[in-house]
Amino acid sequence: MTAPPVDRSEGDVNHGARRRAWAAAQDEATRALLAEDARWFFHQALSTPCLNALEAAEGAWLTDLSGRRFLDLHGNSVHQLGHGHPRVLQALQQQMQQLAFSPRRYTNRPAVELARRLCEAAPIEQAKLLFAPGGTSAVGMAIKLARLATGRFKTVSMWDAFHGASLDAISLGGEAAFRRGIGPLLPGTEHVPPYEPRDCSFGCGGRCVLRCADHVEYVLRKEGDVAAVVVETVRSTDVQVPPPDYYRRLRAACDRHGALLIVDEIPIALGRTGRMFAIEHYGVEPDMIVVGKGLGGGVMPLAALIAHARLDIAGQVSLGHYTHEKNPLACAAGLAVLDVIAEDGLLERSRRLGEQALARLRPACAALPWVAEVRGIGALIGIELQDAGGVAAAERAEALLYRCLAQGLSFKIGQGSVLVLAPPLTVAEADWLQALDLLAAALADEPR
Repeated sequence: MTAPPVDRSEGDVNHGARRRAWAAAQDEATRALLAEDARWFFHQALSTPCLNALEAAEGAWLTDLSGRRFLDLHGNSVHQLGHGHPRVLQALQQQMQQLAFSPRRYTNRPAVELARRLCEAAPIEQAKLLFAPGGTSAVGMAIKLARLATGRFKTVSMWDAFHGASLDAISLGGEAAFRRGIGPLLPGTEHVPPYEPRDCSFGCGGRCVLRCADHVEYVLRKEGDVAAVVVETVRSTDVQVPPPDYYRRLRAACDRHGALLIVDEIPIALGRTGRMFAIEHYGVEPDMIVVGKGLGGGVMPLAALIAHARLDIAGQVSLGHYTHEKNPLACAAGLAVLDVIAEDGLLERSRRLGEQALARLRPACAALPWVAEVRGIGALIGIELQDAGGVAAAERAEALLYRCLAQGLSFKIGQGSVLVLAPPLTVAEADWLQALDLLAAALADEPR
């Protein structure tokens, strides 16, 4: 069988030469557990064979079997509060002793209270919601609700977007790594070029004049029967931050053509961008918001579809019908998350962490020909690399990842060549500044 081509669209690959060298350097106990993992789990890109084996996670830090510690600037986007936040753990312990599970057709206080607080916080004038056990499932509910509300089945979403890994979600998404060889995909999932000024399909030349937003209206007009435009408010895999007018134009286009506007904020809501919801930066009211990941406090899987109350029109259909849709443990964790964000000032802290990162990294990278741009919003930072000095951007990114891992710093590579930093909003300032200095020094060095 011919080996498939290496796809670096999501960064480091788990069967490359650097991964093999990294694995060979682990201690005997780690290598043994990694071998057991590889024996029993199906192999798939981005997860198996694994990078390392963990013994513990606390706050901003991961600890592996050999006792090495890594500052976690990735966290699968669930760790706005860090790992094992004491308030979250305490809420779980108390709830577990009282009501650990709520069968379907019953409700419970944590679920109702979390629903109320999320709906009141959302930038939707009158909101209602449904919970789901994960973001992918919540995206599926959004698609179904859009179909029921509009009587249409088509969607417009963006190439290179990620909305989850189920069949309906990869149909909506636009990443080749998830779509290749899986078809036929969900019909009616139309795609358009995303906001991406450095590689603009419309020739903007690095300075966005919003031709990408205008193209969405063109597609809506030509299709004529689109149920919804689905977009990541800020694309977290490479930190693409559209200008303010982008969402104003999308909102106006949707209104003119009878389509709903659905924003996917699964990895970036709840303070990551410096606001509770990223769409708040744009002053636009979407029809639906999908949130998840950090909502469960980095402990419980929990997501939500938040939508305008006028869309409560599907009482005869099971949009979700998930066994754990009102899980009291997950909802208790979610309530603790909202409490900590509010009481510890994490929205303001997110903005401050981001300001520190840009102030440190932009000057440090200004003269480096292999750094195309340093950008960010709140505590979400992207460092985009480009080919330079005979070294491909993706190769340099992977080399930087392993060099930083060897020094105790873990982050994600997105879209093949963007170093993505997403620290816990609770990270100690000294640790954060030290991480930025370490990364700046690694960026200035030649790859090995």
